[in-house]
Amino acid sequence: MSEGKPSSKAGNIFDVETIRMILAQVGPYRKRFVWTGFMVVVLSSLVWIRPALIRQAVDVHIASGDLNGLLRVFLMVVAVLVVEALVQYRVTYLANWVAQSVSLDLRAKLYRHVSRFRLKYFDQTPVGALVTRHVSDIDGIANVFSNGILNAVGDLLALFVVIGAMLYIDWSLTLVVLLPIPILLLATRVFQKHIKGAFVDVRNQVARINEFVQEHVTGMHIVQAFNRERIEAESFAEINRLHRDANIRSIWAYSVFFPVVEMLSATSVGLLLWLGIGHVVQGGLTLGVVLQFILYVFMLYRPIRQLADRFNVLQMGIVNADRVFKLLHRDDSIPEPVTPALPSWEGEIEFQDVWFAYLTKDDGSPDWVLRGVSFVVKPGERVAFVGATGAGKSSIVNLISRFYEFQKGTITIDGVNIRDIPVDALRSRIGAVLQDVFLFSGSLRENMRLHDNSITDDQIRDAIRVVGAERFVKRLPNGLDHNVRERGATLSVGQRQLIAFVRAYLSNPHILILDEATSSIDSESEKWVQRATKALTQGRTSLLVAHRLNTVRDADRIVVLHQGELVEQGTHDELVDLGKVYHGLFEMQFQRLD
Repeated sequence: MSEGKPSSKAGNIFDVETIRMILAQVGPYRKRFVWTGFMVVVLSSLVWIRPALIRQAVDVHIASGDLNGLLRVFLMVVAVLVVEALVQYRVTYLANWVAQSVSLDLRAKLYRHVSRFRLKYFDQTPVGALVTRHVSDIDGIANVFSNGILNAVGDLLALFVVIGAMLYIDWSLTLVVLLPIPILLLATRVFQKHIKGAFVDVRNQVARINEFVQEHVTGMHIVQAFNRERIEAESFAEINRLHRDANIRSIWAYSVFFPVVEMLSATSVGLLLWLGIGHVVQGGLTLGVVLQFILYVFMLYRPIRQLADRFNVLQMGIVNADRVFKLLHRDDSIPEPVTPALPSWEGEIEFQDVWFAYLTKDDGSPDWVLRGVSFVVKPGERVAFVGATGAGKSSIVNLISRFYEFQKGTITIDGVNIRDIPVDALRSRIGAVLQDVFLFSGSLRENMRLHDNSITDDQIRDAIRVVGAERFVKRLPNGLDHNVRERGATLSVGQRQLIAFVRAYLSNPHILILDEATSSIDSESEKWVQRATKALTQGRTSLLVAHRLNTVRDADRIVVLHQGELVEQGTHDELVDLGKVYHGLFEMQFQRLD
C-alpha cells in the first residue's frame, strides 16, 4: 500500500509543497495567525527607530548641552522599548497559542485516521514509530508556528529595514559594512546542508529509541525470564550511542557556525570604526552617525544569526511534517461501501469458498491460512471451531469483524455481503471475548464500559453478577474505582478474562465471538465462566473458538479445521463416532488429562 502523496523531500527548506500543507493546518485559527504575522511586521519595522533616536541624542542634544531635549529622547527610547516589549509579548503568546492549537487538531486527526487502519498495518509497524509520529513529530510541526516561519519572516524584514536605513544614511559606508556578508551567506549555506542531514539522522535515532524502549518494556518479562538483561542493555547502549552521535553532529555545526557569525560581525564593526572615525576626524561624519551604524551592524547580524535557528526549525518541521503527512495520506483503512446495506441482524453467517492469507511467500504468492472454507451458521446457533494451532480458527472470527480482509470468496450476514455493511455498524453488533484481554490503565469501571457513559453502575453490577465476577470485584480495595494499571497488571489472567465477559455482556451484541475465552482460566473459575457463556450465548448467534474440547461439547455444531480447510462438522457425539480428525484431537486431550 502506498504511503501517499508527499514525496520524500524532508529537510529541503524550499519544499514549497510541504510548507503549504503545514500552513494549511492553521485552518480555523487563520485570523489569529494573520494578526500575529501583522504584529511581526510591525515589530520588525520598528528596529530602525532606537538607533536613530540615539544618533539624535548624541549629535543634537549632547553636542549642544540640551538636557531637556536629551530627556525627551530618553523617554521616547523608553516608549519604543515598551511598545516593542508589548508587541513581542503578544506575538509570542499568539504564535504559541496557534502552534498548540494546530498540534491539538493535528494529533487528534492523526489518531482518528490511524485508528481506522487494518490490523495488518499494526502487525507490521513498530508501536514506537507511531508514538514518535503522534508526539515528537507533531511537536516539530508546532514549532514551525511558534518559533519558525513567522519569526523567520520577521528576521528577514528586520534585515531589509536595517540595510535600507543604512543605505539611506550613507551608502558607501554601508557597502563597507556589508563586505563580510557574502562569506556569511556561504557559511550559512554550508551550515544548512550539514544540519539537514544531522536533523534527519536525529529523528531516525529518536524513532529507534522509542521503538526499542516500548518493545522491551512491554516484553520485559521475556527479557528477565531468559536472562537477557545484559545483552539487551548492550543493544540499547549501541542505539543510544548512535543517538548521541547524531546530536553531536548537529551541535558541531552550531559550534562552528555561530563563532563564524560573531567573527564576521566583529569584522564589520572593525571596518566601520576604522573608516567611520576617520571620517569623523575629517568632518565628513558625526559621532552619532558612527554610533548609529554600529548599532545597526549588531541589528544586522542578530537576525542573520537567528535566521539560522529559524531555518533549522523549519527544516526539522519539514522532516516531521513529511513523516506525519505520509501517514495521513496513507490509505490503509477498510473501504466503506459505496451503497451501504444493513442486515436484519437475525444472525445468520455464511462463508462461501473463502480464501485468506496474512502474508505472501518469497515468490509473491499468498501464504494461505484459509483455503476455500464454506459453512453456514444459523440464527441463534452455537457453533464451535476446533483444530490444531494454525488451522485457521481465529482467522475466521477476525474476518467476520473485518479486522482483516479476505482475498477470495464471500462472507454474508443475513444474506448481505459483509463488505456492503458499514464497518461501525458491523462491529457495534458483534461482541468479542478474546484470549489475550487488553486492559487500559484506569478504573475497573471504565475498562468494563470502555468510556460508554450511557452504561450505568447498576448495569455494570448486573453484568458482574451474571458473569460471576462478584467474588474478585468485592475483594478489590476500591471496587469499581480500582485502578487496574497498564495492561491490567494488578489482576490475574483469569480476572482479566472475566472482565472481558462483562464487556461483552454490556455491549448486548447480536453476534458473539468467544476466541479461546476459557484457555487461561483456572478450574475454580471455569464453572463461573461456563455459566456466563451460557447466559451470553442464549438467543444469540455464537462462535466459539477453543483448544479445550470439553468447553464446546454442548455446542449445537462443531466445525473442524485442518491446515486451513474445513474437514468435518457435526455434534460432539457425531464427530467422535466418525473417528477422524476430531476423534483424534479428543483422544489426545483425553489421554493428556489422564
